[in-house]
Amino acid sequence: MNEKTRYSDGELEEFRAIINEKLDAAKRDYDLLKATIMNADGNDVTDTSPTFKVLEEGAATLSKEEAGQLAQRQMKFIQSLQAALIRIENKTYGICRETGKLIPKERLRAVPHATLSIEAKQGQNK
Repeated sequence: MNEKTRYSDGELEEFRAIINEKLDAAKRDYDLLKATIMNADGNDVTDTSPTFKVLEEGAATLSKEEAGQLAQRQMKFIQSLQAALIRIENKTYGICRETGKLIPKERLRAVPHATLSIEAKQGQNK
């Protein structure tokens, strides 16, 4: 029995749909984080007492830093999903970059931007 070397076009389309769905959600989340960082909602402390304003600005700064870190992670996730779409176009999607074998569908459904099989990933962690 020949071992499969790549996913069929139909299977790749299934993964494309999953990735596009996750990509849309990720972009919405990124936009929300970006709005938080830019204080787009206009919710500031200009009309409150000076003491409260100092405390509130400190909390806002910390919140913006956290939002900035989350936004960076979200952008990296978006880029990983976009790279997965390119691999689908090239018909190399789902092939482990370490072993050259197909990554199981279950893993790709859970982590659609995966480039390593579980075995290869565990080998890296040793």
